[in-house]
Amino acid sequence: MHVMRPFVLVLMALSVAFGARADEQQEQAVKVIKQRLAEAVPGLKILKVSPSPIPGVYEVESNNPQLLYTSADGQYFVAGDIYQVSEGRITNLAERRREETRAELVNSIDESKMIVFKPEVVKASITVFTDVDCGYCRKLHKEVPRLNELGVQVNYLAYPRAGVGSGSYQKMVSVWCADDQQAALTEAKLGKTPASKDCKNPVADQYNLGNQIGISGTPAIVLHDGRLIPGYVPADSLAKGLGLDVK
Repeated sequence: MHVMRPFVLVLMALSVAFGARADEQQEQAVKVIKQRLAEAVPGLKILKVSPSPIPGVYEVESNNPQLLYTSADGQYFVAGDIYQVSEGRITNLAERRREETRAELVNSIDESKMIVFKPEVVKASITVFTDVDCGYCRKLHKEVPRLNELGVQVNYLAYPRAGVGSGSYQKMVSVWCADDQQAALTEAKLGKTPASKDCKNPVADQYNLGNQIGISGTPAIVLHDGRLIPGYVPADSLAKGLGLDVK
């Protein structure tokens, strides 16, 4: 036992040294990758660089919804998804990462920034990026009473497809600034022009967030775990997908 103690201590010291060196190498790689990409792609805002599941390859999250995978020296990168084959199954690792990011960003938004339609008893919730001038958004909005009846809370975020400053954007600012946001949103989705109002509002920020997490059309339904459902889905089908009993 006395002979083993020095040996164990040496192993522990080596382990700490190798761990520290690995951390230093990772920090250096992250620094180099950020520098090279910033120089090569003006306007690219790098949010996070982290080791990917592939040894020696790093994953880059940016203000572009497309993930990048790059070598440690930043000289080579791939824009696209990577897949893992394990136990006879294929998993899209990039989409899994996007879901994690989507969930983190969307779930961190305070309800006061949203227009919320809440049931008496909340069994599940969805977040919907919406545009008051979108036909299928209007169709989905007609299903909100049924969703509430089934226990689904609907949280609306603004996504004026024509962009900041457009006619749809101005309408959505008026809706978010209305005294009764729910009523104003419902009226706007019936094709009525909301009374013009302006205030400090989150419409532009929500539009930019949508672009960041890969929203390109409306309605776009984000589940609590970050999964994205593009387009209209009937209330009963949506509730079933959330694991709720539909009668």
